[in-house]
Amino acid sequence: MYSFDARVRFSEVGADDRISMAGIVNYLQDCSTFQSEDLYLGMKYLRERGIVWVINSWQIDVSRFPELGDRITVATSPYALKGFLGYRNFWIADERGEKIVRANSIWSLITTDTFRPCEITEEMLERYELDPKLEMEYLPRKIKVPEGGKHFAPLKVEPCHLDPNRHMNNGQYVTLAMGYLPEDFHPAHLRTEYRQQAFLGAVLHPYLVTVEDAVILSWNDDAGKPYAIVEFRP
Repeated sequence: MYSFDARVRFSEVGADDRISMAGIVNYLQDCSTFQSEDLYLGMKYLRERGIVWVINSWQIDVSRFPELGDRITVATSPYALKGFLGYRNFWIADERGEKIVRANSIWSLITTDTFRPCEITEEMLERYELDPKLEMEYLPRKIKVPEGGKHFAPLKVEPCHLDPNRHMNNGQYVTLAMGYLPEDFHPAHLRTEYRQQAFLGAVLHPYLVTVEDAVILSWNDDAGKPYAIVEFRP
């Protein structure tokens, strides 16, 4: 298990004084990045080998959103490394040690020149200590997008959407998707499925559909195939 302590900043909260779901995604991916850097498996290691971790899916369940000034602990633990796939849990705990956020994620290790999967390296297998799976409900990775939704004006991937891997950061899909939520809809559960990378200049076609108690936003390419699908539930 790897963790870091933090305090919720004014710059991280919204009008309700709470971190948003997109802000939680940022905390979680920062945590796994810190662990990789501290194990000397971070950006320099990956670039030297022409490989990169890309996320396949998130599942995030929030029982209470951290608020302005709260002192929190953000933690992660890989629980399986198989072939080219890495499986990671995350959680955020409050000052009393209560887990107020639980998350699961699946990642693929791919080459940066061909974008094909590659085997997890020996150094990774040696240095990432595996822990038991976090106790939580594990939902399917695949998200079905029903018909009958609404199409919105397309958006272009701008430099501000990119991360050091030069593609649109996974958290940006969530941040932008939240702008399409109904005003009275307050999500506490998130699932995302990432199907292809979006690079600078790519055009995203947002398709929104509401089913029962969920709001689903599919970010599609010009041919209607998803870059990413984001599902919010209260």
